[in-house]
Amino acid sequence: MRKSRSTAASLVGGTVVLGLVLTGCTGGSDGGGGGTQDEITQEQIDEAMQTPTELTFWTWVPDIELEVAMFEEAYPEIDVTVENVGQGLAHYQKLRSALEAGEGAPDVAQVEYQYIPSFVLSESLLDLAPYGADDISGDYVEWAWNQVSPGDEVWGIPQDVGPMGNLYREDILAAAGITEPPATWEEYATAAQAVKDATGSYISNVGATQAGQMIGFFWQAGVKPFGYDGAETVTIDVNSDEAKQVADYWTELIQADLISTDVDFNDEWYQALANGKYAGWLTAAWGPVFLQGTAEGTSGLWRAAPLPQWSEGENVSGNWGGSSDAVLATSENPIAAYMLAQFINHDEASAMSLATEQFLFPPQVSVLEDPAFVDQKSEFYGGQEVNALFAEISETVDTDFEWLPFMDYVYSSYEETMGTVIADKGDISDALDAWQDQLVSYAESQGFTVE
Repeated sequence: MRKSRSTAASLVGGTVVLGLVLTGCTGGSDGGGGGTQDEITQEQIDEAMQTPTELTFWTWVPDIELEVAMFEEAYPEIDVTVENVGQGLAHYQKLRSALEAGEGAPDVAQVEYQYIPSFVLSESLLDLAPYGADDISGDYVEWAWNQVSPGDEVWGIPQDVGPMGNLYREDILAAAGITEPPATWEEYATAAQAVKDATGSYISNVGATQAGQMIGFFWQAGVKPFGYDGAETVTIDVNSDEAKQVADYWTELIQADLISTDVDFNDEWYQALANGKYAGWLTAAWGPVFLQGTAEGTSGLWRAAPLPQWSEGENVSGNWGGSSDAVLATSENPIAAYMLAQFINHDEASAMSLATEQFLFPPQVSVLEDPAFVDQKSEFYGGQEVNALFAEISETVDTDFEWLPFMDYVYSSYEETMGTVIADKGDISDALDAWQDQLVSYAESQGFTVE
């Protein structure tokens, strides 16, 4: 089964979510955001799972009824209604509206990592630590678990992730005399010139308005652009010296016309991937399957490699995309809701199904080490074991990366500041200063203390 273009696009985190509810949306049950909750006993769990219960699950994952059916077979007294209320903007708007209205919210909802803090701020999520979530923390790659549990609380169960790598056209690079993928960003710049001179292709594209990709580059470079203490204090540092190093690198390549800045995830961009305008794509672990459906005619020509490194000998990556399943604090059946979120993303058969049927790249260590997943050879990538490569890359993602509780505004502000400058081939470092000023001004206007 192929991941649809719309589904893959929703995973990149570039969708702007408007209408953030910053206050007045508190949960209605014990254990909700900021509340206290006694540890749930196994006896309580057994009783809840043997009691006839109806749950509602909001998610955009295609065919997730497969995994829900596994849950219902394991717990026949629990009936789950799966609803896709939309992806990105539509999903979050409806979720926040239901929470604000005090009715109509689901028991469990899919929430991308970068949006978890906004729901923590409004006390809309159930802390899953008292339900036993801490006990499974070691079953996930550390950085993915930190995305749902930056402190003592656990706000969701990781579902999928997007560690970043380099997909490239081996034939186009070979035509430019390049026989190995660039190991460093310096080598990548040299290769970009050679590819353009020899073939006329761009070595890759940096989407002008794609904040998720640029933030992933920051993540790899060790930039800490955002921070949040879970209350009213935020850290905003998008124009740090480290961030400007990344910005200056891309400015130079873009202004030399060695990197294109086409807006991504539209028909022209899809065609460019298929017709060789781009000799590569710096993307996430969900990218390989997505590319197969977008550029079928180029099967066998692509290969995968880690991202180039800032220093020779390093081995670090960033992340672009991914989501969790969170339990809403308003759920009247929190134990059953937690067990649903946990089962879908932790049960061995269910987790493997998500990875091999829906092609969500897994955060679970057991799947990342399972030969049934990692040993798959891909004809599209010349027989390469692409899953194994990205499983290795996943171990190199910086564990310490945070988000702001208003990432919807962060993305829209990015388009206004960074996106415009990138599209016009301007100075990205200057755009970072404008982005910084805009984010600080917004945060202070919303009552946050900015550090």
